[in-house]
Amino acid sequence: MAEHCKISAVFVAEEMSYVAEEKLHFVLKLDGYSRAKEIFKTGEQVVSNQFTVGGHTWAVRYFPNGVSEKYANFISVYLLLKSASEKGTKATFTLSVLDKDGEPVRSFSRTVHIHTFSRGEASDWGHHDMIKKVDLEGSEHLRDDCLTMRCDIVMKENHDEETSDLHRHLGNLLKSKDAADVTFQVGGEWFSAHRCILAARSTVFKAELLGAMKESSPGSPIEIRDMEADVFNSLLHFIYTESLPPPGSATNKGAEAHGDLVMAGHLLVAADRYDIGRLKLICEKKLCDHMDSDMVATNLALAEQHGFHGLKKACLKFLACASNLKAMVESDGFEHLKSSCPSVVKELIASVQPAELKAKKDLVMKI
Repeated sequence: MAEHCKISAVFVAEEMSYVAEEKLHFVLKLDGYSRAKEIFKTGEQVVSNQFTVGGHTWAVRYFPNGVSEKYANFISVYLLLKSASEKGTKATFTLSVLDKDGEPVRSFSRTVHIHTFSRGEASDWGHHDMIKKVDLEGSEHLRDDCLTMRCDIVMKENHDEETSDLHRHLGNLLKSKDAADVTFQVGGEWFSAHRCILAARSTVFKAELLGAMKESSPGSPIEIRDMEADVFNSLLHFIYTESLPPPGSATNKGAEAHGDLVMAGHLLVAADRYDIGRLKLICEKKLCDHMDSDMVATNLALAEQHGFHGLKKACLKFLACASNLKAMVESDGFEHLKSSCPSVVKELIASVQPAELKAKKDLVMKI
């Protein structure tokens, strides 16, 4: 079967900094996309040639018909670390389909933030739902039955002994509630925290807890409305540790990934409300990097209602593709977008190019 389709990887190391951070990218080229779909069953893979960067040996696993039956309508792609040090290797990587000019296509790009590659079962990481096959095949990016993708990696060596453990100490302080001097009531749950830490991290909390907006009854819980308890819990976790709590116990990776994106949307609103700038950037980037037809209407409504300009721009760019626009119109989130943000729907109609007139007609018919 190998003679009918072939996947190859060519890498280019871009730069290495004094903090042992190495940036590199490699280009994956799959010749015989259609043939690979025919001869490889769901769960069967094509593995690229191996290549060595930074003392580590890498390869890519490509599943033409998805890694499992649940993802049979998708292409699944994983970055595989064949060899690693005992400490492992930390890496952030982005997979992108390339257009005819060799540039990454934003709507077909996915990012994994800070994953530790190590020996054994956790040695690979990627996307079981990288691209819907129907979306790729309906685009102009599959040329001469060849799929070309780029993987950008930023690697950092693990230096645990040199890393500050302040975040861990503060996380333990939040968990233990030692010396806590303020209590919040959110969604029927109570949270204890420390005024000085919240005030140092958020100008809004500073005004509410230490300034002119300070509550009149210091011993009473502060009620926070319009926010779920798990969202506030994640917000506190980030304020104390500069990191997000691990994902919940979803029964499958797809549900976990979807839940993670829903939480990112809620946290984006919370970060904006309490002026937590870095959390806002992280959440907005996550939503932009993981745009899909099921979430784009919800994301666009969120961006329009709260003035998230970067997210709105990413949504409109994603919807510039006719197949993405058509899928969005059929999604559950479109009704909410139509009722809550009619002006942005009109903006969408006006922006549709002549080549996508059918998608424009479908959009108008739905209004």
